[in-house]
Amino acid sequence: MHPPFTQSPTSRLFVALLCMATLLAPTALFAQSAADPEQRLQELGVVLPAPARPVANFVTAVRTGNLLFVAGHGPCGTPSEKVIGKVGRERTVDEGYEAARQTALCLLATVKAELGSLAKVKRIVRVFGMVNAVEGFEQHPKVINGCSDLLVAIFGERGKHARAAVGMASLPFNWTVEIEMVVEVSE
Repeated sequence: MHPPFTQSPTSRLFVALLCMATLLAPTALFAQSAADPEQRLQELGVVLPAPARPVANFVTAVRTGNLLFVAGHGPCGTPSEKVIGKVGRERTVDEGYEAARQTALCLLATVKAELGSLAKVKRIVRVFGMVNAVEGFEQHPKVINGCSDLLVAIFGERGKHARAAVGMASLPFNWTVEIEMVVEVSE
């Protein structure tokens, strides 16, 4: 049997400071990313694609008051093989996660085009994620985390949102995911 662990007052202080630093570090990161989301994109090495264009009789975003409703998006541009197909058949959960991340970038490109700057985003309010999945697939949230994780990495606390992650029998253009979003914006 080992003797009980005892700490000197100095080591207890060190442990307390280390714990405080660990707890405060994410807060500092969130504060930084919340202040300048476009700088945070650069720090992450992320470049927004050209915004999506509607392929039918609708617009990609509608602002009413201080809310911006962003239409359902898939990945921008010509989709690569990795962002089309069903999760559970042609795509793995990890590939679905990456498709959701790429789709989030497309959503943000539309938001920036509408607002002129991502700094005008007060908060991400809601994300509705649809996963093109085989029957019986149950890991939809893990796929849509690709979008949610990126939004929090960019906006910090302002990126945390209400969310739905659901499965679909099919999606337009055989996209792996389609995501729509509601954003609160500053005046």
